[in-house]
Amino acid sequence: MSKGNTGKKNYIQLSEEITERIKEDRRNGVKNPCFTDNDVAIRRRQDWDKNTLLRPAYIRDVEKIMHTPYYNRYADKTQVFSFYKNDDITRRALHVQLVSRISRNIGSLLGLNTDLIEAIALGHDIGHTPFGHAGERYLSECMQEHMGQYFNHNVHSVRVLDDIMNRNVSMQTLDGILCHNGEFAMKEYRPVPLEDFERFDRKVSECYEDETAIGRLVPYTLEACVVRVCDMIAYLGKDRQDAIRANLIEDDSIFSETAFGKSNPEIINNLIVNIVENSYGKDYIAMDDEYYKAIKATKKENYEKIYYNEGVEKTYEESIRPMFHEMYEKLLSDMKSGDKNSIIYKHHVDFVKDNTSVYGNEKYFSTTSPEQMVVDFMASMTDDYFVDLFEYMFPKSPYKINYVSYFA
Repeated sequence: MSKGNTGKKNYIQLSEEITERIKEDRRNGVKNPCFTDNDVAIRRRQDWDKNTLLRPAYIRDVEKIMHTPYYNRYADKTQVFSFYKNDDITRRALHVQLVSRISRNIGSLLGLNTDLIEAIALGHDIGHTPFGHAGERYLSECMQEHMGQYFNHNVHSVRVLDDIMNRNVSMQTLDGILCHNGEFAMKEYRPVPLEDFERFDRKVSECYEDETAIGRLVPYTLEACVVRVCDMIAYLGKDRQDAIRANLIEDDSIFSETAFGKSNPEIINNLIVNIVENSYGKDYIAMDDEYYKAIKATKKENYEKIYYNEGVEKTYEESIRPMFHEMYEKLLSDMKSGDKNSIIYKHHVDFVKDNTSVYGNEKYFSTTSPEQMVVDFMASMTDDYFVDLFEYMFPKSPYKINYVSYFA
């Protein structure tokens, strides 16, 4: 038996009752009343990007996101494990694809708009920092110190698409991205109506000013609720696989057996089934009590046995954290000096200008403070770019990142 695959796997199937209901509804052309129709897509420029047969509204959003330059940077951004030269460890590019695949599977079975689901899933982490949630914490520290505001990757993902790149993405997609946070497990996910961009903008602003606001975010489409729970499904077991590949743990035998199992394939399969069984024909997404408790227990074990690994945390705290702060201060100084030959001008200001959308982005440059400009630049960096830039800016710095070799 290969490393990491301990014990017999248990895969449950959809019940005959739900299977027949889905088949019967499909035969009769029954449409889910919670399906978010393409015709209701709301955009800031409502006269642009009309819904058409060739390019339906949310397919447009998918393409807008995939052709945004920052989408390419998913490939070198940490999902959970940094400092490894290992092509088999998940990067953020794979994570968003897994979220998209799992959520489209559930959305298809529930009769929801899978194009909207795909758009939300592919865009949900596009504003994430290098070095995962550690980088997010450290950039938030810089933002707090200089701006009195909080950084959250989900909020910044909206900023990337809506402000920096100005892609005229629909409010339905943007709201799903804003409210996707998979760190907050719930037994039921019930959509809350959202009238217009005025209310949406207030939701975004509250997250910058109030540290607790992110925990109160609730999506307003059922498709977004699906993505939110699938963000969690996609990483619960996958992080365990990666921990084994990174040699942090020997195999999955250290984890407790729960209602849906403990391996990645079991977790994905069995949670999909449970959610469909408990959500079909309803206007909310749900799982049963047993599975909800199992999710909480699984997350707790992951934190205890993976995420709080002493060696990894030490590198983050003793190296990455001071590197974030030093880089922020230097880039801010360059920005305020107006040195057009500095890195932040050449690799961010000029880059954004060169990749402007057809709608233009003059407002971004006329309203963005130097402090926020540095946040935007640093959040856009990949792990390798961050490390190389730091060495370029501070060649004599004692802070160095030592990667685990392929041959270690």
